[in-house]
Amino acid sequence: MTMTRDMWRQLSVIIALVGVIVFNALSQTLPLGGQTSAEIANRFTNNLYFPANYAFSIWSVIYSFLIAFTIYQALPSQRENPHVRKIGYLFVLTSIFNILWLTCFHYNAFPMSMAMMIGLLVTLLRIYMILDIGGKPVSRTTKWLIHIPFSLYLGWITAATVANASYVILDARGSGSLMYDSDMTWAIIMLVVTGALGVLMGILRRDYAYSAVVIWAVWAINARHAETYPLIGTVCVLVCLATAAAIAFSLFRDLRGGQGGVLASKTA
Repeated sequence: MTMTRDMWRQLSVIIALVGVIVFNALSQTLPLGGQTSAEIANRFTNNLYFPANYAFSIWSVIYSFLIAFTIYQALPSQRENPHVRKIGYLFVLTSIFNILWLTCFHYNAFPMSMAMMIGLLVTLLRIYMILDIGGKPVSRTTKWLIHIPFSLYLGWITAATVANASYVILDARGSGSLMYDSDMTWAIIMLVVTGALGVLMGILRRDYAYSAVVIWAVWAINARHAETYPLIGTVCVLVCLATAAAIAFSLFRDLRGGQGGVLASKTA
């Protein structure tokens, strides 16, 4: 059987996902560079935008949804699906950036890790815009197997990009001590920005998956720092409440007959 362009794209997506999952697993079990991601990430206790370790379990959720997406896009019936046609090779690119980021991070090339993280973020934003997530009604299948996987992925990488930037700054400074005014101000500003994105995505795009990830990330930051830094804890709680209110408001609109969002049932 001759492989068509669509079949090559489907195969590329499968290889990309398998590659990034295997590489991530090996990076922790070997570990890559002689250190795990957790060992590197926890090096600076004064990174006030950094979440508690349990927050990273969200990767299991993200990868589960990406596996579902990959299986779905590989079905013969989805070979010419316009949604997956447009984003297939961009997804491959996200996997390349993911692997490159992990490599740079494990070998302490932190400025390069930031460049790779930005590449990953920009590519996911491009996928998000192409899919027009939350912009118009789609089928439940498209919502759960195409849109939600990338909403979750983008939501987490948005927060991870800020955390990575904080880490790069602290490493360059070469100090494990807290510079209270600057570190606290940076953390609060970034928490407010993160919360604003969660609220806007919840209300304007009705993207509950993205907003839920914001709550998960910010609450984990609260769990790590609230006892030592009550101001950070207060800001985290306010951000979570505002984002949850945005989700509730949009769900209420949907239940009253609004278009779009998770409840959309129109066939794409």
